[in-house]
Amino acid sequence: APAAPAPAAQAAPAQAEADPVVARVNGEAVRRSDVQRMVAQLPPQVQQMPLEMIYPAVIEQLVNSKLVAEAGYKANLAGTPEVKDEIKRAEERAVQRAYIQKEVQSRISPAKLDEAYKDFLKQNPPQEEVKASHILVEKEDEAKAIIAQLKKGGDFAKLAKEKSKDPVAAEQGGDLGYFTKETMVEPFADAAFAMQKGEISKEPVKTQFGWHIIKVEDKRTQPQPSLDEVKPQLEQQLSKDIVTTVIDDLRKVAKVETFQLDGSPMPKEEPAKAEEPKKN
Repeated sequence: APAAPAPAAQAAPAQAEADPVVARVNGEAVRRSDVQRMVAQLPPQVQQMPLEMIYPAVIEQLVNSKLVAEAGYKANLAGTPEVKDEIKRAEERAVQRAYIQKEVQSRISPAKLDEAYKDFLKQNPPQEEVKASHILVEKEDEAKAIIAQLKKGGDFAKLAKEKSKDPVAAEQGGDLGYFTKETMVEPFADAAFAMQKGEISKEPVKTQFGWHIIKVEDKRTQPQPSLDEVKPQLEQQLSKDIVTTVIDDLRKVAKVETFQLDGSPMPKEEPAKAEEPKKN
């Protein structure tokens, strides 16, 4: 039987497929991962654009960068003090990021997340929600006439489509969906939350938008988010707290000296003097 291919031979095609060559500059390969790294350094508004749109400019910049770097190596600039210093600083930044990432990953345990989730639920208790529809008109008399029609058996959704000047809600028969009290203007919210399920406002409700006729479709307690839904938010907050703790712990065991911009010692802070008692 033929011998099995060597592991390296098997890995090469897989790597090429996962990270294909997108350009060659004097024989040196530029891969898709290089493009992705450069895109990640671009302004956020540019990163949001389709990759196909910005790809020609990115590949052009990568090629130019390779050419300039190659020329710099040929000029023996890699060993200059300035370049070595910049490489050292870049290495320090990379090591800093790696250390913080390691500490964060090791300290965010399932138990920590569960504790943070419980705190989140306590700080964000479930709120009451109302599902309502409305008909919005300009004049009070017009609103009262619609209420009279509704009392006679008029169809709320049909009247909303015909008469409401809120075009978005009117298309849905006046439906506004579920909302919490603070998301609506005060007179409207106060009226809607004071009504019962299935009730239609007996009097028009005035806001800066006009006169509203409100129908409460449903009431419920807002469901709280699951752990999975808020996990990214909790991890972000825990990460900030962990970074602060890590730095504080490092400073506690370190000897840190700071000086003024000219290198001279910092002025010593004098202890605050106690205020003398006032004389009568």
